[in-house]
Amino acid sequence: MKEKERIAKVIARAGLCSRRDAEVWILEGRVRVNGKRLESPAFTVSEDDNIIVDGKPLPQKEQTRLFLYNKPAGLVTTARDEKGRDTVFANLPKGLPRVVSVGRLDLNSEGLLLLTNDGELARYLELPATGWLRRYRVRVHGMPQAEQLAKLSKGVTVEGVKYGPIEAVIERQQASNCWLEVSLREGKNREIRRVMEHLGLPVSRLIRLSFGPFQLGNLPEGAAKEIDGKTIREQVSGFFK
Repeated sequence: MKEKERIAKVIARAGLCSRRDAEVWILEGRVRVNGKRLESPAFTVSEDDNIIVDGKPLPQKEQTRLFLYNKPAGLVTTARDEKGRDTVFANLPKGLPRVVSVGRLDLNSEGLLLLTNDGELARYLELPATGWLRRYRVRVHGMPQAEQLAKLSKGVTVEGVKYGPIEAVIERQQASNCWLEVSLREGKNREIRRVMEHLGLPVSRLIRLSFGPFQLGNLPEGAAKEIDGKTIREQVSGFFK
């Protein structure tokens, strides 16, 4: 008997989008299986099923690939933006396959963004259970105190939202601005900006330096670099089990 999997997972594995987005596409009527338009993501398929997305056959799954990308400020991390803003995916270097991002960096944030052709790998790396440390250089306006920042290591609640432990260390003070080294594992939406604003330290620049074992290093702004397959399997061994 052919093994069956959830349709959204299969679409994500093909690199068209994340599993979450695939579920939305199904509800929007963009997916057909064996000629029938799906109405619910609660559907399983096997390799024998004919899957059509937006009128095109589902691409064959390729070998899992992972890329480092140095995101410039001013790009949104979405395939399409309802406000017409410039996107990461419209500005990627030529030669990359169809990819999805591992999490997001907001419009004005810069630095390391992981990209992959495997939506299931993206989902795996985004999960809080993965527990990977994310490091940032952050410029804030103000003069933070070490004691003030040290309290963040116990977590903080801002406007009813609980944020996990954050390690923030003063790198250097420059007049009315200060550069911080910030590390966290959870990474909720706009977490660093909201927590620093809560402390009276508005963020004027945010650069992600690393995501787990993967480092931005000297990668030029707007450039991408592929991680070799051996390194991927060593660093993300749990995904391939």
